[in-house]
Amino acid sequence: MKTPKFGWCGLLENASTMKDSGLDYIEAQLVPMKLEDDAAFAHAKTLVADLPLPALAFSYLFPHDARIVGPEKDERRNRAYFDRVVELMTMARARIVVLGSGWTRNLPDGWSRRQAEDEFLTTLSWCADVLRGSGATLVIEPLNRKESNLVNSVGDGARLAKLLGRDEVRGLADFYHMDEENESLDELREHGEWLAHIHLADTGRLNPGTGLYDYPTFFGNLKACGYSGLLSAECGFNGEPLASMRASAAFMRRAWRDA
Repeated sequence: MKTPKFGWCGLLENASTMKDSGLDYIEAQLVPMKLEDDAAFAHAKTLVADLPLPALAFSYLFPHDARIVGPEKDERRNRAYFDRVVELMTMARARIVVLGSGWTRNLPDGWSRRQAEDEFLTTLSWCADVLRGSGATLVIEPLNRKESNLVNSVGDGARLAKLLGRDEVRGLADFYHMDEENESLDELREHGEWLAHIHLADTGRLNPGTGLYDYPTFFGNLKACGYSGLLSAECGFNGEPLASMRASAAFMRRAWRDA
């Protein structure tokens, strides 16, 4: 099995540091780009057109005041925003867009889980329509219960992706959220065929290789189910950013090789 590509979640402006650290790509954070503002959108397109390394993934998707579940949902606004996201992704030739954004999907008071999941699936469906033919995939990010009360496990994400049944939508596994939820790493094997993206961290949500997370088992399970997608560090730094990224890039490749 060939070595996969390893990247880092962050601002477009930090792409040069990521390149200098030896990473393969940037997973660009969308919320800070303020894409609903025309001037900011134009600026983001300028940055994407001149990146020193590819933006193969995008995450931190919807604005903090957006909702895709509940009575405050504004589907017209959400669709217009997502159209801009996909335009930027097309410019970047990105493969992945991550739907985490726990604030958008939390069950409000009086909302049933069934009702919330139906609304969530509706959003996934029209996102899939926009992505059709682009070669890109939207991945559902499970979040721990401190960050969201909807989709809290790898199994939850895989189940919803299966229920939707669209090629453009798959699941994600995030090492940090799995650890917070005490989720068995065997879930990676159980749902591996539905995983299209991975987020990595280490103890304290710091950079990979600085803590006690069981990378041999995590990577071993991914390799066992034939995972060949992208792997992005989504975390803080235990030290100076460039040195931390460089050390973690080396650690991730070594851990993958040895798993």
